Amino acid sequence: MIYVADSAKQKIQEVRQSSKLSDEYFIRVSVTSGGCSGLSYKLDFDNEAKPNDQIFEDNGVKVVTDLKSFLYLFNTTLEFSGGLNGKGFTFNNPNATRTCGCGESFAV
Repeated sequence: MIYVADSAKQKIQEVRQSSKLSDEYFIRVSVTSGGCSGLSYKLDFDNEAKPNDQIFEDNGVKVVTDLKSFLYLFNTTLEFSGGLNGKGFTFNNPNATRTCGCGESFAV
């Protein structure tokens, strides 16, 4: 399961509305190689599921990820921070053994 915090849900709704995206668009989360810790998170809107996608719905938000990324993202919570110390989506990933200072990359 991939979870969506209230803060992320609110921001997703704001972005969807300002971008005039219909309800058929969902959040696609993936993990790619790169970043100072080895792996990086990627977050986009998408409206086309692929055959091996893992599909979840939490807190009224549909989240889709490919099977390989899901192995890294299991039980991760998507959050949003608008504070002075950083603004943007963050991933609270219990599988990460190390993260970089910016929080955009991790290692397992």
